[in-house]
Formats: sequence, structure tokens, C-alpha cells
Amino acid sequence: MLKDEALRRATELVPVLRERAARAEALRQVPPETVKDLLASGLIRVGNPERYGGHGLDIDTAHEIAFELGRGCGSTAWCASLWMVHNWWIGHFPARVQEEFFATGPDTIFSTGLNPAGGTAEPAPGGVRISGRWSFSSGCDAANWVMVATGTLAAPMWSLLPRADYEIDDTWFASGLRGSGSKDIVVRDMFVPAHRSMDPNRAGEGDFTGWELHKRPAYRVPLRALTAWDLAAPIVGMAQGMIDTLAARHRGSASPALQLRLAEASAEVDAARALQRQDVREMIDKAARGEPLTATDRARYRRDKGFVPKLCVQAVNRLFEAGGARAVLDSDPVQRLHRDAHAASHHAGLSWDLGAGPFGAALTAP
Repeated sequence: MLKDEALRRATELVPVLRERAARAEALRQVPPETVKDLLASGLIRVGNPERYGGHGLDIDTAHEIAFELGRGCGSTAWCASLWMVHNWWIGHFPARVQEEFFATGPDTIFSTGLNPAGGTAEPAPGGVRISGRWSFSSGCDAANWVMVATGTLAAPMWSLLPRADYEIDDTWFASGLRGSGSKDIVVRDMFVPAHRSMDPNRAGEGDFTGWELHKRPAYRVPLRALTAWDLAAPIVGMAQGMIDTLAARHRGSASPALQLRLAEASAEVDAARALQRQDVREMIDKAARGEPLTATDRARYRRDKGFVPKLCVQAVNRLFEAGGARAVLDSDPVQRLHRDAHAASHHAGLSWDLGAGPFGAALTAP
């Protein structure tokens, strides 16, 4: 599948997702029919290595797809973006894990629980025994596997478990992204063989398993530098969806005040999209040339991962303020896009404060 075809398929799904957005909220997960449509479209396979049904496209195409899907349903775009990047992450694991994971076919997907504070891993012959509870596992209802983190935030270990080895606790009652089904994962003393665990801090930086197996440039980028862009991309789509909705609603009758708000919001969203494209493409191009990322590069990318959603939330807020009384009705997509963008921006990986500080410190270092 070429990139243009992937984006065409994503665009075709937008009105379908928009129509089902209220149902996703009511179910508090991505509707089963939407999961089927996403898998049938082949879009989730954009993340897959080619030998497991991938299309030979790199991870930046997954972000472009999330830009589009977010215009229709924020929760669905959030989960689809995660599923695509998760199947790219799999390429960093040992070949044996990849064979096990894709043994059921190229449409296998997994969810995650990446706060290591929730679990423990005790050494055992040939691996570890894992127990714990992990929150915010978006898209877990449709997943065949889960990946959980143990250790510490600074030095985590990621481990994969098949669906039979964990439980889903329905704890997801939230103000936004209600359709993401970001429930708790519970693991009770399950054995995980050593080959199903990976150090994400070494992936693409010291451990080049992904590059050696798949020769895909993004596998030469430090994994940590590429994480969380998949979270920012759906927010760009949600903000664009807000612009689309209000522009269509007031076509031919918009006041000068609303026109100005639409213009400023559009500029913010265009800037956010362009910034993400520039940073991610820069990383992949540097990797293709064999150039390392400098400390300043990494600080700038981390800053920008917080600035992209910041711009989008500003745009969404500006338009919501002009939405009138209708914008607060449950039946109006404007209020849902507003809530979803805010909920998504609260993810720790997108924190402006946490990302901006280190960059500012780097600029003022002696």
C-alpha cells in the first residue's frame, strides 16, 4: 500500500467514525464494528514490519493517519494511533517474540500499561514472574496481548503477555476520550520468559534488533525519541475536526468574530501539524544517514511533543468559546472534541512543563 492510498482510506473512514462517535462514548470503548473496519482497511498494518504484513511505510505515515482519523472520532483515532505504533514497537523485540505475536496473523494488536509503579517483576528461571495493576490501557478490549512496564520510570522493562495471562478491570469512567476504553490491566503472578522483555532505553540506541531485522530507518532512531508522537497526532486531528465542524456549520453565515477565531485556530493547528512532521521526519532522515541525535536535538523534540498538543488545545478552547449554547449539548460533536482534546493532552508523555524545562535548561547551560 502506498502512502497516498493509506491516507485515502483514512479519509474515507472519517464520516463513519464521526457517525459512531456517540456510540463509542456510550460503549466506553471503540465499537467492535469500527475495530473491524480499521483492520479491514489495512491501516493498522502500517506499523507492522513488512515480513508480518506491513506496507513498507515508516512510522510518520501512522501519524498522518491519526491526523485524519481524529477529525472523525478522537477516541478511535487515539486507539488506532496506539495500535499502529505498538506494532512498530514489536519490531524492536527479539525475532522469536515477533513470530509468537504475529502467529495469529497480521491483524494482531496489543495495548499497554507503561507506568512501572503499578507492578513488580521477580526473577525466575528463564524469565520473571510479574504481578500488578496498570491503569490507562487504551484499546485493551480489542487487543490480543498487553505490554506492561516494571522497574522504574528512569529504567523500565517492557514485557509482553498474551490475553490469557491477564484480566481487564473496567475502571474507565472519564470526562474525555470515553470511547478509548482505557481500563486497568491486572496480572497475578504470571511467568514471562526472558525473550518477551525489552529495555526501551536501549532500543534503537545500543540495541539495533529492529534495524537488523527490518532495515526500516525509524528502527535506528532511539525508541524514546519517537514515543508519544503517536499521542500528539490524534489531538491534531481532534482540533482539525473542531475547525471542520464549525466552518461547515457557519458556511455562508459566519460572523467576522468567528472568522477571526477560525483563522487563528487553523494557523495553530497547521503549525502543530507542521512541527510534528518536521521533527519526526528529521529524526528518520538523520537515522537513514547514520547521524546520532544530539542532547539538544532530544531536548527540542521533547519540548515540541508538549507544544503540539498545547497549540491544539488553544485552538479548541478558542473555538469552543465561540460555539454558543449549542456547543454544550451532548448531541453536539463540538463538546466531545473539546473534552477529548483536553483529556488526551493530560497524558504525561505530552506534558509541556516536563518537556519545556529541560530545553530551557539546555539553552541557558554555562
